[in-house]
Amino acid sequence: MSSSTVITNIAALVTNDPSLGDGSPLGLVRDAAVVIEGDRVAWTGESSKAPATDNRVDAGGRAVLPGFVDSHSHLLFGGDRTEEFNARMSGRPYSAGGIRTTVAATRAATDAELEAGLTRYLAEALRQGTTTFETKSGYGLTTADESRALRVAARHTDEVTFLGAHIVAPELADDPAAYVALVTGEMLDACAPHARWIDVFCEKGAFDGDQARAILTAGKAKGLHPRIHANQLSYGPGVQLAVELDAASADHCTHLTDADVDALANSRTVATLLPGAEFSTRAQWPDARRLLDAGATVALSTDCNPGSSFTSSVPFCIALAVRDMGMTPDEAVWSATAGGAAALRRDDIGRLTPGAYADLAVLDAPSHVHLAYRPGVPLVREVWRRGVRAV
Repeated sequence: MSSSTVITNIAALVTNDPSLGDGSPLGLVRDAAVVIEGDRVAWTGESSKAPATDNRVDAGGRAVLPGFVDSHSHLLFGGDRTEEFNARMSGRPYSAGGIRTTVAATRAATDAELEAGLTRYLAEALRQGTTTFETKSGYGLTTADESRALRVAARHTDEVTFLGAHIVAPELADDPAAYVALVTGEMLDACAPHARWIDVFCEKGAFDGDQARAILTAGKAKGLHPRIHANQLSYGPGVQLAVELDAASADHCTHLTDADVDALANSRTVATLLPGAEFSTRAQWPDARRLLDAGATVALSTDCNPGSSFTSSVPFCIALAVRDMGMTPDEAVWSATAGGAAALRRDDIGRLTPGAYADLAVLDAPSHVHLAYRPGVPLVREVWRRGVRAV
């Protein structure tokens, strides 16, 4: 039988259960405690009412919140794109073409090199409070390279996404129809056993709406659920396609029509915003306020990748969302935890209520608001994952 642990003397506990504490979406409990049994939360509430346990941990008057759920990352790649970033910051605009540089480096990397990079970035993210992450293929663009990336990823997370349709492979650049046939045929057959999700970059310079629909529909037929890179660089069909196909998430959502916003608000497709990408490309910020006011569900994630958002820090993205995207600190924290869980169609993470995984971050601060209030400061003091202190 597993032992039980109470974490007590929590100044402010984010549960993401509106039936608790202050009744807000965060379900904020003051002077709180969390009881962990095995890998799950057994109880949350006020410290004075906590049940007896085998072990006791004193949080020292700090804030505790669910571990961050990073529902969009690209961590399987070779090399980096320092020179491209340097050039862009010196005046060259971002386009989808830079992905080809990473494709060449990824194809040249060994399995061991890809896995070493993945584990490095995962450890980096964990230290900053991320306890669940999704990651994608998409830098191999051959059947062998895409399937090996997914096999490596699947050793480290259940949330694995097949993104063979990141861009058209360079060797088929003059025949995109042949590449779509490859992605929906042989490549999908090889990759589907190692993934939960299928994704496509629906954008000028990548895949149009008809191509994206064919790819996602083929993935659904193989048991993969859709998510989509939508409306990042320009207006386009991505968001409407996401809603039509019941995609778990439409990601980026920077250029939205009123019809796009309405479609998201009247569906269960989550709008995943990735401010690291706008920060790193000096692009227009997504308007989170517009989505939230319409009633859409919003997630916040890092988009960690070597080209357009080379950050693994969810706290940094929270600060950007509050400063530049019209979110309140409460909304940004919810979106980085419960919102990310919704984008992965999960209810066992992103909240601290009985039955959820005991994934939590302890801040060296009395309130979750400090994540936005003190940008760039490493406030995450401890991270617990599946009931075990991991940091």
